Amino acid sequence: MTTHQDESWFSRGKAEAEKGIPFSERFVGISIVVFSVLMISYLAAHQVRSTGFFTAKFGTPEMFMLYGVLILGIVSAGLEGVFGQRLYSRLFDVFGGLILAAIFTIWLFIIFPFEFAHFADVSPDFLSFLVRWISNGVARVLMVLAIIIYLGAAVYCPIAYKFVGQKRSMPEEISA
Repeated sequence: MTTHQDESWFSRGKAEAEKGIPFSERFVGISIVVFSVLMISYLAAHQVRSTGFFTAKFGTPEMFMLYGVLILGIVSAGLEGVFGQRLYSRLFDVFGGLILAAIFTIWLFIIFPFEFAHFADVSPDFLSFLVRWISNGVARVLMVLAIIIYLGAAVYCPIAYKFVGQKRSMPEEISA
């Protein structure tokens, strides 16, 4: 077995990055971006039409946090899915994106400025069945699941990032 000692870690990393991200993996990121943009539009429609979905507790901080969670998802998924920049997506996740999303979601869970009885009010009649089943209780459960996922990923991502960095810095062994 021989190793490529003459090749720097940077050139090995660059070669790996130039391979690109398979479309199947990019598709997930693109889907998250599309879903997040649709959710922002849907929630903005609730605000503009004053449907009653947002309660009196929904102030500027809550608005910032609700839309902020969705924008954090767009940035992370967009970097990877749309632009094919997995490294920058992971760095964004590791250094704050996931922690901020968890904090924002915890805040919204505690304040809970929503009334899900009105969540379907801006949906066209033929699509309202898709969201009419979501009650305040279901929304709270989904928020707890999101918090657990954000916090779990906030622990996992830096560890994975460190191990990937170590793996990439090791000389590659090639059998002759």
